[in-house]
Amino acid sequence: MQLFNWSFKVHQILLKTEVGITIGLLLSMIVIATIQIIMRNLFDSGLLWAESYIRITVLWLALLGAMLASRDHKHLAIDALINRLSKPMQHRLKCFNNLFSSIICFIISYHSSLFIYSEYQQGSIAFAIIPSWLCEIIIPVAFMLIGCRYLLTAIDSLFKRVSKLDQNDA
Repeated sequence: MQLFNWSFKVHQILLKTEVGITIGLLLSMIVIATIQIIMRNLFDSGLLWAESYIRITVLWLALLGAMLASRDHKHLAIDALINRLSKPMQHRLKCFNNLFSSIICFIISYHSSLFIYSEYQQGSIAFAIIPSWLCEIIIPVAFMLIGCRYLLTAIDSLFKRVSKLDQNDA
């Protein structure tokens, strides 16, 4: 029981960190974009790195948003046919969809990590002194976490189904 409480607390901290990073990035993007607009309109100058920073922040926000959506099961889904199936069939199909989605996310994570490694080897710079690979590291990390969430959801729903069947047999 002690392990469950500890893991629950760690999970809650990770969830709050995920939301905190998303809010922090969004606020920083808004502030830097506002400063850039003011500097360009009033002083005919600007921050040299602002556009690159905003572009990279949009990438991070998109993937953090995908992580948040997958966490809360608020992602896009085509479920027009699923709702017409029987409850057991819906359960099987959702479990399969979660498993399939996790496999796709793991494949994307693997290939994007190969891309990050090649960026690291090339030593390209995104802006200022920030290397490109550091800005793009969110891609494999986000897809790995999303894949883990889908896999855990599939496993969880599978075990819930098995435990319901065991209870019905008893």
